[in-house]
Amino acid sequence: MILLYIVLATLAGGVLSVVIAASLTVGLLARVVKSLVSLSAGVLLATALLNVLPEAFESSASPQSLFATLLAGLMFFFLLEKAELYRHTHHHEGDGHHHHHHFDAQQAGRGGWSVLLGDSIHNFCDGVIIAAAFLTDVHLGVVTSLAIIAHEIPQEVGDYIVLLNAGLSRGKALLYNALSGLSAVVGGVIGYFVVGQWEALFPYLLVVASSSFIYVAVADLIPQLQQRMPWKDTAAQLAWLAAGIGIVVGVVRVVHGH
Repeated sequence: MILLYIVLATLAGGVLSVVIAASLTVGLLARVVKSLVSLSAGVLLATALLNVLPEAFESSASPQSLFATLLAGLMFFFLLEKAELYRHTHHHEGDGHHHHHHFDAQQAGRGGWSVLLGDSIHNFCDGVIIAAAFLTDVHLGVVTSLAIIAHEIPQEVGDYIVLLNAGLSRGKALLYNALSGLSAVVGGVIGYFVVGQWEALFPYLLVVASSSFIYVAVADLIPQLQQRMPWKDTAAQLAWLAAGIGIVVGVVRVVHGH
């Protein structure tokens, strides 16, 4: 049953992102992505700091070793991004950051395969994280999956916009996104069979998951929100951030209430 939960959770983000991308125009998608970036930041930070990390620190592992793992995780994801193997493509023409003309073509051109490879590795890691969370506790798996899905949707939609603006057909762009999303399922299944045998590692894997969430939120999402804008747009950003935190708090209360 746990394996079924893992497969469904890892499929959800990819399926939803493809459905959203296929059903909306590029202009509308660009506006949706901007809002979802704020929402994702709130969801990721709340999940890491209010749910996953506390669960890890309630284990018998020493706090010093868990904090060392958190630091190592942040450095690991920093180095992966340096190598362009852990990409979070929310940037595209028309996202409000004044990118030059042909920016998307450059993103999907010489770096196109690294973007797809990076997203696949990112999604694979997410799958392993989801598996570890479900193996620790089903409730924790649900909340962790929510955080990953909340981030995966704008990430995949952002990739889709870049590929479209670079000249790919809608069909090819959707296909590449779908194939990239399937790597999360692979990671989840492998994580279930491999990680499940090492229960003592669960607290450390949860901390690695938290380091991924914190890194993406602080290094990628929040900097995108730090730009001069009218107060109405700033208020909307704060509202979406608060909504992300509120969703996590609400889901935690619901799943632990049953």
